[in-house]
Amino acid sequence: MNSSMESIFTAIDNETVSIQKQEETSYLESLLTTTERWLDGQLTIAEGGTKEDMRKAIQLAILKGMKEHVQPHHQMTPDALGLLIGYLVELFVKEQQATVLDPAAGTGNLLFTVMNYLDGRMSGTAVELDDLLIRLASNIGNLIEQPVTFYLQDALQPLLIDPVDCVVSDLPVGYYPDEATASNYELKADEGMSYAHHLFIEQSLKHTKEGGYLFFVIPRNIFESPLAGQLHSFLKHQAHIQAVMELPENIFKNAQHAKAILVLQKKKDGLKAPKEVLLARVPNMSKPETMAKFFTQVNGWFKENK
Repeated sequence: MNSSMESIFTAIDNETVSIQKQEETSYLESLLTTTERWLDGQLTIAEGGTKEDMRKAIQLAILKGMKEHVQPHHQMTPDALGLLIGYLVELFVKEQQATVLDPAAGTGNLLFTVMNYLDGRMSGTAVELDDLLIRLASNIGNLIEQPVTFYLQDALQPLLIDPVDCVVSDLPVGYYPDEATASNYELKADEGMSYAHHLFIEQSLKHTKEGGYLFFVIPRNIFESPLAGQLHSFLKHQAHIQAVMELPENIFKNAQHAKAILVLQKKKDGLKAPKEVLLARVPNMSKPETMAKFFTQVNGWFKENK
């Protein structure tokens, strides 16, 4: 850990624990109050800290709070994975000023990691249904001075947003309980509840500009599920698959929850599919030598196919 980030975390944590005792609220609700006081200038916390120091320190506090608060579908995207997606966004998205959407933003950690990675090049849109998480995300966005518009709603309901240049999202996995809303989607199940992660892919494509890119963290077995054929057929019509990258199991608490990165490009007249889809296995992210080889492989594919 770097000392600037540690000292910011310690200051945040001390203030939050103090509020928690005084107000008898949860750690996350108390953290929200801490960030509000910080924004209002009542607290001086981050003297000399960078945006990334601040994001990481708040992320640590959120992780502490989530242990007591939250449902399993609000697992935070690991930092190393966020930085890898930042690298991919920088590689594929060539606009100097790009718009980015995360339709399942949580506290915004993945979105902010990518925006900090491409600092100054992106303006964001975040959608989240959980009131506490999105209020935290809004405060973090203001503290790290990233331009993000927040929408408190179910992202699978109609979204009143302009089409974006790219989407980044760690997709919520599981069944979507609102069958009436799901019935408006091509990727709805023929009977019973639909897969939320499939509907999020469809909704994201709908709100991406033609030729825009989408970077999803998906269940590794997404193309082996009972509805995989339907998803394949939909993607064939709507997008060009660019890459599928298996992620190392060691970054997830449970190997059963193993994931992959799926990179799509929304179809556009005159736009060709890559000669071959990049199928890769991401190595252990803590080993610089193996990661360097991986980046060489990705860059080589990009030169050949883009």
